[in-house]
Amino acid sequence: MEANEHTIKLDYNTERVRLRMPEYGRNVLRMVEMVKHIEDRDKRTAQARAIVKVMERLNPSVKADEHWEQKLWDHLYIMAGFDLDVDSPYPVPTPEQLEVKPMPIPLKKRPIKAYHYGRNIESIIDLIASEPEGDRKTAMLRQLATYMRQQYLIWNKDSVADETIFQDIERMSEGRIKVPEGLTLSRISSDQNFSRPALINFDMQRRQGGNQRRGNFQRKNKGR
Repeated sequence: MEANEHTIKLDYNTERVRLRMPEYGRNVLRMVEMVKHIEDRDKRTAQARAIVKVMERLNPSVKADEHWEQKLWDHLYIMAGFDLDVDSPYPVPTPEQLEVKPMPIPLKKRPIKAYHYGRNIESIIDLIASEPEGDRKTAMLRQLATYMRQQYLIWNKDSVADETIFQDIERMSEGRIKVPEGLTLSRISSDQNFSRPALINFDMQRRQGGNQRRGNFQRKNKGR
């Protein structure tokens, strides 16, 4: 709808030019555009330095980077569309540098053998498999098996025998680990809860709500 003397046309962000650096806002972009039209180079440079100071205040987290000052100047050139002729204290970036793809992070393509244990358990099993036989390795196996039992019970509410955990270790190690005969795990206390954290919070809220309702009911019927 067009604006006239009886109406006011709203200015929506969806109708504006897309911000290249949204974290600095549209007012900083206007400042950058104004600097580009200053004819005197020294004044342009002075104004550019002032804008960088404003950007520093608007984005203080940038100081966590090692070369944060150069990063701010790079952001200034990006907002200017790389069309800014000032005396920068750092090399002027180019649009081609933004198109460089980051180096890919090598990821393990090997599928997880047991999702309820996770990939980190496989790494620990590989570490224990490289240990020489002895008391140290047996102690490491016992601690690993205890932790695996806890992870097992988080996803499976049934009880689990020690032999099941030992068989999983031997299977996941592809035969490189043989659990010593007679190795046992400590007994699980009946008070221990191996529910997932989200379920624990839900159970606590449900119990608190039930206790509150019972208390309200008892107080309500106390005088009857």
